Amino acid sequence: MLSINNIEVVYDSVILVLRGVSLEVKPGTIATLLGANGAGKTTTLKAISGVLRTERGEVTKGAITLGGKRIDGLRPHEVTQLGISQVFEGRRVFEHLTTEENLIAGAHTLSQLKKVRDGIERVYAYFPLLKERRRQQAGYLSGGEQQMLVIGRALMSEPSVILLDEPSLGLAPMLVEEIFGIVRKLVAQEKLSVLLVEQNAAMALTVAEHGYVMETGRIVLEGSAASLRDNSDIREFYLGLNELGVRKSYRDVKHYKRRKRWL
Repeated sequence: MLSINNIEVVYDSVILVLRGVSLEVKPGTIATLLGANGAGKTTTLKAISGVLRTERGEVTKGAITLGGKRIDGLRPHEVTQLGISQVFEGRRVFEHLTTEENLIAGAHTLSQLKKVRDGIERVYAYFPLLKERRRQQAGYLSGGEQQMLVIGRALMSEPSVILLDEPSLGLAPMLVEEIFGIVRKLVAQEKLSVLLVEQNAAMALTVAEHGYVMETGRIVLEGSAASLRDNSDIREFYLGLNELGVRKSYRDVKHYKRRKRWL
């Protein structure tokens, strides 16, 4: 459904950030994009959603397609109308609007009031807690409630693909498990596709079917989530486990350098 083919992204006409990135998200599946800070993961999502244009960035090579139709170069609202919603890192709710007003803002591409009302009720069915907070200002919601809200707001545009950026950031482990459980339910019941960017590699490889590892603007490794979980380098560099499956400690190590055998 969503395909990225050998794209390059340049900022300010001089800074090359993505170098020949290719990946795909099949219909009704979750694919995850792993990598250290600064690897280019969020830039990849912004290239898909069209937000890159607002930050003086552009796709200079390659193509991004949705259902066979090229979408690179489109404006963000045009990409949303085609069925792609991005949930940004850091939750970014409209703090002075109520929970329900935030959801209504997410339905800006819908022209029928009935669809908006139906969408709100659908979000409340997945996130009952939001219904209890429907008239509360979003800025006063907890971090977990805000994360639920931005995912619900993304659902309001009736997407076929959701780009999910660091949903576990700053949340307690129990809340992370709850939110990822709801994401899996959405994929199964709504027939959604999800491209997940996540620092919590262990959780990401648990919920995803396929994974990609990004380093310095390139995809350096890909495969099924199961094969990546079993990969010795992924276990060491991203899961912190040694060959015996025991979590490693670098407390007494003065310097640790990645071998990066995949490069």
